[in-house]
Amino acid sequence: MNAETMPMALRDSTYVDVASVPWQPTRFPGIDWKILMENKDTGMSTVLMRWAPGARLPQHEHVAVEQTFVLAGSFADHDGVCSAGNYVWRRPGSRHDAWTDEGCLMLAFFLKPNTFFD
Repeated sequence: MNAETMPMALRDSTYVDVASVPWQPTRFPGIDWKILMENKDTGMSTVLMRWAPGARLPQHEHVAVEQTFVLAGSFADHDGVCSAGNYVWRRPGSRHDAWTDEGCLMLAFFLKPNTFFD
């Protein structure tokens, strides 16, 4: 059996054609995402997020470490601004809301889903 005929669940690597993954709206206006990897059992996920100018994510808690790399634009919270080419991570239990004035594109890594208070 070669890699082309092997069932996806048995392969060591899963390649994602990101351009073919559709943008999906989140429940937050102006914020869409492409889910690149998701483990529903653990809650771990990797997502590409697109924020329109002026979009805002309401107060939420990071249940586990969250990591974000900004590819374009910038977004902010009460601690500062993360701009294109930069990275921010947040500790478990941290709470904040986040926003963007100019819009942004980011790659985010979650070990567990956030808890929202809206």
